[in-house]
Amino acid sequence: MATTAFLGLRTVVYAAPDLEQTKNWYTRALGIQPYFDEPFYVGFSVGGYELGLDPNATPAPGSTITYWGVPSIENAWNHLLEQGATAQDEIQEVGEGIKVATVQDPFGNVLGIIENPHFKAE
Repeated sequence: MATTAFLGLRTVVYAAPDLEQTKNWYTRALGIQPYFDEPFYVGFSVGGYELGLDPNATPAPGSTITYWGVPSIENAWNHLLEQGATAQDEIQEVGEGIKVATVQDPFGNVLGIIENPHFKAE
């Protein structure tokens, strides 16, 4: 049986309908500048983890998604589906070689996976 290595928690994404205002607030709150700053996503490296801001997400209960780092998103995706997860958001490249996807586990939880060649846990 093939196993998929999970590298640990990497990223938590918060909804940020007003991306500029949210980015400014977190820059002040965290005391650091984002390491990734694009109109479609802003990422902060916080103590070895990433806080992401998504302007396309809507704030709501359960709107925060935790992403598990994986070395190969395709392998992790296939493994999770084989284990009974349901595809939610297909694998997509979101820029600079970073790939994300989400599945729903058999219990209704959303599980995110991310392959990010630029982000290294401290």
